[in-house]
Amino acid sequence: MWSAVVTVLSAVTVFVAAVAPGVIDSGSPLALARLPIECLLALVALILLPWRWARRAVAILAAVLLVAAAILATLDRVFLTTVGRPFDVVAGWSELGDGYGVVSDSAGSLGALVLLVLVGLLVVAAVVAIAASLLHLARVLGRRRRASLIGASALTAGWLVLALVGAQLVAGEPVAAADSVGAAASTVHQVEVAARDRAVFDRSAASDPYSRLPASDLLTGLKGKDVMVVFVESYGQVAVQDTSFAPGVDAVLRRGDTELAAHGYAERSAFLTSSTFGGISWLAHSTLQTGLWIDSQQKYDQVTTTTRFTLSDAFRKAGWQTLSDVPSDTRPWPIGSSFYHFGKQLNAQNVGYRGPTFSYARVPDQYTWAYLQKHELGVAHTPLMAEIDLVSSHTPWTPLPRLVPWDAVGDGSVYDPQPAEGLPPSVVWQSPQHVQQLYGQSIEYTMGALFSFLTTFDDPNLVLVVLGDHQPATVVSGIGANHQVPISIISKDRAVIDRIGSWNWQPGMLPSPSAPVWRMDAFRDRFLAAYGP
Repeated sequence: MWSAVVTVLSAVTVFVAAVAPGVIDSGSPLALARLPIECLLALVALILLPWRWARRAVAILAAVLLVAAAILATLDRVFLTTVGRPFDVVAGWSELGDGYGVVSDSAGSLGALVLLVLVGLLVVAAVVAIAASLLHLARVLGRRRRASLIGASALTAGWLVLALVGAQLVAGEPVAAADSVGAAASTVHQVEVAARDRAVFDRSAASDPYSRLPASDLLTGLKGKDVMVVFVESYGQVAVQDTSFAPGVDAVLRRGDTELAAHGYAERSAFLTSSTFGGISWLAHSTLQTGLWIDSQQKYDQVTTTTRFTLSDAFRKAGWQTLSDVPSDTRPWPIGSSFYHFGKQLNAQNVGYRGPTFSYARVPDQYTWAYLQKHELGVAHTPLMAEIDLVSSHTPWTPLPRLVPWDAVGDGSVYDPQPAEGLPPSVVWQSPQHVQQLYGQSIEYTMGALFSFLTTFDDPNLVLVVLGDHQPATVVSGIGANHQVPISIISKDRAVIDRIGSWNWQPGMLPSPSAPVWRMDAFRDRFLAAYGP
């Protein structure tokens, strides 16, 4: 009796492990109704092998492959949900570290560590359970070796017939299942594609006429201006169009238009198509800076080892100080110096912030602006070009800060009570509608802080390029959302705005559905051309 129970449990374990990637991929329990070839091949090999050590080795190898296929399917599902693309097995591993950082910021370091340990234990337990189940089944079937091989042959023939006719109960999941084989083939294909992409990308990165221009021909239309390239985290088209939360954001933008006009500012807006979605913001930053389409970690790693001429290089060459402010960083950013050549780098550790964190956002956007005004813009300085990251609108969008009087910002301790006023991510993320509502409120806060900064300090020499890095995750953007993000140029100097008149961007901070749409990699060259001699 006990032996029969163990046999049934072993069969179920092996079968479920083999079809699990399809169930994870489709999200449908109907994907269980399939015939996995991996089970048949592994059991036949184990029955035929005469050596115990060889059987153990094959069982462990098969278990590792089955678990690896399930892990890759899970990663694909997570990445499709969050960043709109499958996991990159060639260059995507570093992104897991960043994902762990987001979980740590949301759930706490201890909670994230416990989760990581549990996942590791689950993986080891799954490998052990599957290998033991295969060995047990091989022993049971080996007692009736001839009958077992005949049955395996019949099942294999049936598998081939199902494969030839392409039978499917769930779209995209053939009844003749070969998930682990497919995962291995997909990995090999990704490696081959990555090698071809590397060669093509190298050629396009090497061709850059702007890098050869003399300093006297660069950015002449912005001489004497402080220029801020401001990335608003997760500021996508869904924030301003056709969503339940867009009206609130639109109201803030329209109110901002009125306030800016009263202070003599002019704005022009459009949309850019970002090279990323839902996250991995540095791909968008590098795409805008380099004029290259950087849509993968591989391309980012590739370009940042070259001498590609960036926007920050152009400003530096033309005589500007250059600065980056990345409030999400807690450690030095070597690429900021080696590739972007920023003269100064600010992060969460060197801006004197003594206030609380707001989940992922270690520094509220208002404090970022207050520090820049006090230490960079509001003191005697040569013209400054800065890339600024505003991170209060980063997932998980709770708890959120609120504005305080500018003269009360101080070292940020004024924000101490605010995190307790919001709900923790563990509560908010039980409801997609609640997540969407708070996402919209985060954009309202960030844009409201921007408008308040501009109208409070009223700097006639300031020129801002304000844009989103990418659309928010699928839970907010919806399935199949595009990659478009709003972009605006703001200045008090009419000559600065007139320089981009041929772009046909729309007045104000709120681009309409008919606003121009460019790819993000087109911006660098058009910007350098518009503000050149």
